Amino acid sequence: MRYFKFLLFSLITLTPALAHSQAVDSVLTLRQCIDIALKHNLDVRKSELQLQSARVDKNQAKENLLPSINGQVDHGISNGRSLNQVDYTYVNASTKFASYSANADLTLFNGLQNLNRIKQTSLAYKAGEMDLQQAKDLVTINTITAYLQVLNNTEALAQVQNQVEVSKKQLDRLQILENQGANKQPNDFTDLKGTYADNQVSYVNQKAILQTSKLNLLQILNIPYRPNIAFEKITNADILQQNGTSEEVYQTALNQLAYVKAAVLRRQSAEKGVSAAKGALSPTISLFGGLNTNYSSAAQINNAAIPYWDQFKNNFYNQFGISVRIPILNYFQNRNKVTLAKIDLQSYKYVEENTKIQLRQNVEQAYLNMSNALERYKALQDQVVAYKESFRIAEIRFNAGVLNSVEFVLAKNYLDRANLNLINARYDCVIYNKILDYYQGRLSL
Repeated sequence: MRYFKFLLFSLITLTPALAHSQAVDSVLTLRQCIDIALKHNLDVRKSELQLQSARVDKNQAKENLLPSINGQVDHGISNGRSLNQVDYTYVNASTKFASYSANADLTLFNGLQNLNRIKQTSLAYKAGEMDLQQAKDLVTINTITAYLQVLNNTEALAQVQNQVEVSKKQLDRLQILENQGANKQPNDFTDLKGTYADNQVSYVNQKAILQTSKLNLLQILNIPYRPNIAFEKITNADILQQNGTSEEVYQTALNQLAYVKAAVLRRQSAEKGVSAAKGALSPTISLFGGLNTNYSSAAQINNAAIPYWDQFKNNFYNQFGISVRIPILNYFQNRNKVTLAKIDLQSYKYVEENTKIQLRQNVEQAYLNMSNALERYKALQDQVVAYKESFRIAEIRFNAGVLNSVEFVLAKNYLDRANLNLINARYDCVIYNKILDYYQGRLSL
């Protein structure tokens, strides 16, 4: 009993610690994040279900080429006047009856409706595949963007932490001078103390920004929020100059993007839908055949009932032939279906056109954003180099007592702001690069 008490106590005390350790040590890669997002995203699941439905429609369209075969069995009792199946006279009695039949029908021609339906549903199925790929692409690009934002804010937090440490270092130095009475300018100490506090506030704010970006990423992954979760840094997140022009990116996107392909395929599917609807205006030619037999307890010969199996064999007959069905007037249903199919086609043409217009606008915006971000990044690189040298000189002069705290703090603030801006600009370039890669169908991790 004491052993079980000890074991229970150990589990109670160690479980929170183990859970905390697991949460702290948990590190996700970008590939893992994308896999989790694709697995949990409901839009992807919905697209998968829609694709399954489209597959059923496609298979059904092909199976409509097969003959239809049906069997029928009827058993019953008739009370009152019934027909003697032998001499075709009526008797007034309770009669048991049974009938058996098997019928088949095969369509030979119906205005190519079946063939056009096969093409229509096949194109719709391919469009469904593109819809699924588009859903996955959107989840992927959203995950990458959110992931990079977390890395951006993580790096920014490290930079703010460095600012805090620099301020603390100078504050500690002035504290020693203040204690020794060697500080010739007492306001230097209070100025640095205020700067240190300001850097601490910046650290708290940047930490909150980081946690918010983590929350956003985990919500995209559709998993519970864990504040201590970490994400692996991307080592190949380089700043690349985009080759080609915006028009070249757009032309590539027309041939690569899944949702553009889906719009084209749906328009093509609608064209086949019009052809199928027109086919209903044509005659339908089909083969038919059937096997039949029956039984009746009223069937007699010489006042003796004919046995069941004798009737089953004697009453057997078959039939076959060819049928031609010509539509003449059916409430104008077929013509109205053609009109509706043409309206659907025009609608899908508008969707395709609008998709391409939106794509061009999105590509132009992304390309402009990338160009501006790259120029900003290059300018900030020069700015950081200049402010870093200015701060180095200012720190030497401040430590030597020939520079006041106001000028020192100003030089430090310039460098701190430039470093943070450079981090943000760098990740802006990476994100816009990924977006342009997505448009060109070469999204890589």
